[in-house]
Amino acid sequence: MTLLHEDRLFPADPGTRAVARRLYSAIRDLPLVSPHGHTQASWFAHNQPFPDPASLFVQPDHYVYRMLYSQGVSLEDLEIGVPEIKDPRKVWRTFAEHYYLFRGTPTRMWLDYAFQELFGLSERLSAKTADLYYDTIAEKLLTPEFLPRSLYERFRLEVLATTDSPLDSLSDHQAIRDSGWKARIIPTFRPDPVIDPEFPGFREKIARLGEMTGEDTDSFMGYLHALEKTRARFKQLGCTATDHGHLTARTANLSGEEAARLYDLVLSGRADGEQQELFRAQMLTEMGGMSVNDGLVMQIHPGSSRNHNRQLFERYGRDMGADIPTATDYVHALRPLLDRYGNERNFTLVLFTLDESAYSRELAPLAGHYPCLRLGPPWWFHDSPEGMQRFRETVTETAGFYNTAGFNDDTRAFLSIPARHDVARRMDCAFLAKLVVEYRLDEDEAFEVAHDLTYKLVRIAYKL
Repeated sequence: MTLLHEDRLFPADPGTRAVARRLYSAIRDLPLVSPHGHTQASWFAHNQPFPDPASLFVQPDHYVYRMLYSQGVSLEDLEIGVPEIKDPRKVWRTFAEHYYLFRGTPTRMWLDYAFQELFGLSERLSAKTADLYYDTIAEKLLTPEFLPRSLYERFRLEVLATTDSPLDSLSDHQAIRDSGWKARIIPTFRPDPVIDPEFPGFREKIARLGEMTGEDTDSFMGYLHALEKTRARFKQLGCTATDHGHLTARTANLSGEEAARLYDLVLSGRADGEQQELFRAQMLTEMGGMSVNDGLVMQIHPGSSRNHNRQLFERYGRDMGADIPTATDYVHALRPLLDRYGNERNFTLVLFTLDESAYSRELAPLAGHYPCLRLGPPWWFHDSPEGMQRFRETVTETAGFYNTAGFNDDTRAFLSIPARHDVARRMDCAFLAKLVVEYRLDEDEAFEVAHDLTYKLVRIAYKL
């Protein structure tokens, strides 16, 4: 018995499936390039064993605990939000008892991949097998083969990017370099804490940014210089990209005087909601200008109404799996930024969406015109076989393959990285195989496109 079929996600039609198999066999073992995600550099700096199965699979993965929470399992029972799980076996048993909830979801496929390929488990996880799973995984986590650095190498990772606050010292990244280990683990500049006025402790974080950079962040120019210095610090440790998680994709193009007055208002705490949104919009354009100057690729991840569950936010804080997609405008929202930098050859802007209706209506036409734009892969709620298929069907006709940015896994769950890449590779091969059998693409072209989607485009888009 195995948890995963070798032909999973391939077309049901035998002829098309045969083409997909051939394409997949050519790219399945290519190195993994992970240019955007939320793993922790500290894992690799310290290279200590992961503590237990629950801490590895349940605690960091909001895909897992949001599903359990939706069915009445409390976050207290899962010990979410605590620095160390006191009863990991109990948490694991709760997870196992509810594993059936993940039927038909990509999470089930990612987890089964890790269980089978990494830990050699072949019987489905359930209340009956919970302790077998726990003991098998816990025992292997104590072996050298399952230390973070060993897993990095086992996964054939070529690049792994973390996502980091501008207030992070990046000491763990420096420690990785100082250790002499040759892996390429790089930071990504995520300035939301010092750009979004609604971020908790915003003014205190701005002051801290000034202290770290030696700039007077009471002035707008000092604030911009502080951000430029921080970007340069990130670049010294290999950073190639920034990331911005604003609710909207709105940008603005204020004059220097107008922007300075707005900054003073925001810093005073007197800005209303519209003024705060205008500040975020202006700062996206400022970040675009900095990217033109320093070459960092800019990513925008808009469209998530974050911390929707107010009670959970007040008790546990941010990022507890209660973020909900919302409709997003790109055509009008991005125009001020694109008016200034949309034709700059040194500027790369990777766009993501949680609003799939925007793909064919806005995003593909935009990326099919502006030389700076690339479309990121299906993200978050749409990082699924169905979401990947819809993405290719709605984007390719207008933007083609080469205005997309390849795949990134965007995960906090380290052990899901190879599974997520494998799903993307299989779905791309399935899509290409359909084009081949419909005589829309020659098979030799399909092999080339499969390689590019898997490996080449992501390296180009993220300047890796």
